Amino acid sequence: MKITIQDFIRKKQAKEKISMLTAYDFPFAKIVDEAEIDGVLVGDSVAMVVQGLENTLPVTMDEMIYHCKMVTRAVKRALVIGDMPYLSYHLSNEDAIRNAGRFIKEGSAQAVKLEGGSEFESTVRALTKAEIPVMAHIGLTPHAIHRMGGYKVQGRTERAAQKLLEDAKRLEDAGAFSLLLEAIPSELAQRITEELTIPTIGIGAGPFCDGQILVLHDVLGLFERFLPKFAKKYANLKDESLKVLRQYKKEVEEGIFPSKEHSF
Repeated sequence: MKITIQDFIRKKQAKEKISMLTAYDFPFAKIVDEAEIDGVLVGDSVAMVVQGLENTLPVTMDEMIYHCKMVTRAVKRALVIGDMPYLSYHLSNEDAIRNAGRFIKEGSAQAVKLEGGSEFESTVRALTKAEIPVMAHIGLTPHAIHRMGGYKVQGRTERAAQKLLEDAKRLEDAGAFSLLLEAIPSELAQRITEELTIPTIGIGAGPFCDGQILVLHDVLGLFERFLPKFAKKYANLKDESLKVLRQYKKEVEEGIFPSKEHSF
């Protein structure tokens, strides 16, 4: 049965945890879906873990739609959310609706995610009015890394924490169906989670959120540049892949492959 935004809300009400991962292509999205993960984010993190860029800022709408199409071809069960890239919604609500609508019409996503606090309240309201479900995203927002001075934990001071709590409530009021909390103290994430009626999804926000999300390539050990403190590496597929490919190379060089079994 296809997961919907109503299932996310129901899970919060029932105190059932929500599982999410990123995915960017058909084969990995199919595996994630077969694992019965609740939600798949086609993240603009594709810029770093797939495209090899230094941050998420350069990835374009066309590239995001391309990856979203691959993911939605594979996913039959999970809720698929398209991640709005930098400058795809910052200039006007009209731009936001147009670009978010592309995720729904062209990418076959069921919702979009956008970064930013109460400064994007009207954007969330406009998208919701256009029947585009929105997951909001506050805390560490990678679009703002230059202003923040890098990937740093947010909301450590009382003033900063109060601002995030206010942002969360305003985004909920604007119509966001869920809220992603990135790199904030777990006590603050717990308070936000308890005071909102919509589900919170944590990444580096502790165990008290209604759900959790990680970058797939971090989970599988496929991204080596750095591993955030909040990410858990469940496997080391990079080393396993190297082992297999070196064995293939050896068999080719020694004339073992292809054998009669693999020949016509």
